[in-house]
Amino acid sequence: MKAKHWCMMFLASVVLVGLLLAGLNFLVDPFGAFGDTIFQWWSYDETTNPRIAKQTYLETHHGEYDSYIVGCSSTSSFPVAALNEYTGDRFYNAFVYGADMEDTELQVNYLLDHYEVKNIVLNVHIVNTLHYSDPGEPMTGAMPASLSGENPVSYTLRYLFADPRYALAKLDALGEDTWLPQTFDVFDEATGEYDKRLRDIEPIGDLERYFEAYPEFVNYPSYTVDMVDLEETVASVARIKARCDEAGVDFLAVCPTNYVDYLRLYQPEQVEEFFRQLAQVTDFWDFSFNAISYDPRFFYDGSHFRNAVGEMMFAEIYGNDSVWRPEDFGTLVTAENVEEHLATYWDVPEPAEEDRTAQVPILCYHSVVEDPALASAYAITAEAFEAQIRALSEAGYVGVTTEELIAYVYEGAPLPDKPVLITFDDGYLDNYTLAYPILQKYNMKATIFAVGSTFGSTYYKDTDHAMTPHFGAEEAREMAQSGLISIQSHTYDFHQWAPYEESEPVRSNILPLEGEDEWEYADLVAQDFQKSRALLEEATGQAVEALAFPGGEHCELAEAVLRLEGVKLTVTTQAGGNTIVKGLPQSLYCLGRYYSSDALTPEQVVEMIGG
Repeated sequence: MKAKHWCMMFLASVVLVGLLLAGLNFLVDPFGAFGDTIFQWWSYDETTNPRIAKQTYLETHHGEYDSYIVGCSSTSSFPVAALNEYTGDRFYNAFVYGADMEDTELQVNYLLDHYEVKNIVLNVHIVNTLHYSDPGEPMTGAMPASLSGENPVSYTLRYLFADPRYALAKLDALGEDTWLPQTFDVFDEATGEYDKRLRDIEPIGDLERYFEAYPEFVNYPSYTVDMVDLEETVASVARIKARCDEAGVDFLAVCPTNYVDYLRLYQPEQVEEFFRQLAQVTDFWDFSFNAISYDPRFFYDGSHFRNAVGEMMFAEIYGNDSVWRPEDFGTLVTAENVEEHLATYWDVPEPAEEDRTAQVPILCYHSVVEDPALASAYAITAEAFEAQIRALSEAGYVGVTTEELIAYVYEGAPLPDKPVLITFDDGYLDNYTLAYPILQKYNMKATIFAVGSTFGSTYYKDTDHAMTPHFGAEEAREMAQSGLISIQSHTYDFHQWAPYEESEPVRSNILPLEGEDEWEYADLVAQDFQKSRALLEEATGQAVEALAFPGGEHCELAEAVLRLEGVKLTVTTQAGGNTIVKGLPQSLYCLGRYYSSDALTPEQVVEMIGG
């Protein structure tokens, strides 16, 4: 009797543990297999298994989209926003990492069978030819039963009784979640893209600095890969196109850009045969090898390119000439011109560094004074300032503005042979009364980063504390209309002066306060810049797209927020030169500046920025 009782107790315990495990996995739902009804944390679920989580997400959100981008992980850099703008449609990037063509075909079939679809954009990457069907890891790489045809019962049981560590890891991650992406939530659930808010602000430009950040591009490996599933890949593309044609869905195939050393791993004759066969089943845009391929700064690794390259591809496809890309960027390949295309495919010369980059030194000034007794590290005499400007002009330097640097990177607009960006921080009235006439005399352009809260003031904000006067709207408008001066942001109120502040805490720079909630801080940074931009744009009629960090202090969170708010260029107070790269927006972030003052002779200034 005791044995029977013990067995019943044991069985009951097993059942209870099973129920608890199933309940934990169902409620926490780390794979998004059951709709993640409690947390709705799709970014986490998609990071764990994007095949399942994206499909589950679309079951309740497909009404928000009418078009889809599909393919392997490099597809993430096909920007949804650009396609929406060009087509007027509503795209979702349905890519999954590690996707082979079988995965992609199953996904397209499901989309066409269950949803209203206007467009399918297919990333046909040469990596797909290496394997057509890879079963993947059974938990993190499995397809949902609705796509794979797996028995729904076995599928459900597998995720109900999954290792509880998956669920516990999700609960643990909830306590570690931040405004910026982390390794456990790398997706943007609204677009389906990777969340690249950190990678979009990487201050990259100089090649040596880039190699330090991405050492895989140093001594890139050399071996040979075999396109063993070339024909299966092409056949899959043919079936996808046929399904789209049958459903009246617009179909666009794109072969994306590769890093040159990665492309060289493939056998040329196989690459050419792949394009020949592909051209027989569909027209496609080929961007796989061009001048961009030689520059590692446009890549995360050999086969994954930055979003800027995706922007270029769609600009070429849709004829947007305001977006810079190389002259040899992209060919619409058809059955009629494929042989002509292949005849010159490998004949892509490596562009010279000076044809795609510019060295831009930046000088930083604050106040300009007449009395030598008032000169300091932050105040230069008008006499010394003029001597330095004269020396720069005689040395062949040409002043440029932040707008011109932005135009160089985004549009490929030319810069002078020896550009220099002259900047002033804070927005003192003497920038108008003393510096501006000197700049006019030498036809030297400059940018002034003005603090919004003291714009046009002689007293510190709403206090009775007198301060060095700041110029206002009338002076800013006159300088801006001259074409010589750009007025940009030094924040609205992140440059507070503690002795004059009447409340705590004091924000002397843009860094978050100790213990400050990240979401509240992000909102504060966004609102501050919006206020600064509105004030300065109303005064000058110029676009405000650049910002100088007060005191040079900055952090990734503030940088990411500012980029989302439309800031395209930022400067610090760290000394050093700058390499800016055509087509690479990140090369405009956290630019270094050289301080100048009466302590430097004109010759020393010229030597300093020339080094």
